[in-house]
Amino acid sequence: MLIRKLGACEEFVAGDSTLLRELLHPDKQPLELRYSLAHAIVPVGQTSIPHSLKTTEVYYILSGRGEMHINEEAHPVEPGDAIYIPPNARQYIKNSGTEPLIFICIVDPAWRKEDETVYT
Repeated sequence: MLIRKLGACEEFVAGDSTLLRELLHPDKQPLELRYSLAHAIVPVGQTSIPHSLKTTEVYYILSGRGEMHINEEAHPVEPGDAIYIPPNARQYIKNSGTEPLIFICIVDPAWRKEDETVYT
């Protein structure tokens, strides 16, 4: 059995500027997973950098409020929302609330640096 505690996972700034902690990744744990699972935070007033992945991604909002941008669409998001992000979609999320925007990211197949393009 493998149980990963969020507090035991190293926090780092991802390529899109979110604060990230990888909980599960098949390249980092002895797991037979196709996907990776991460915990992300966008601080109050901040926006992630526009980026795209060659893979699919799902965000699940845990707390805070924001605005999700996928290609030319933008929609408000709040706790309990699951957002599907198709492969190669230009995406970013803005924290439009008064507390940190916290969400889970699932990338399938698992996230790899070479699959991500960051638009600066």
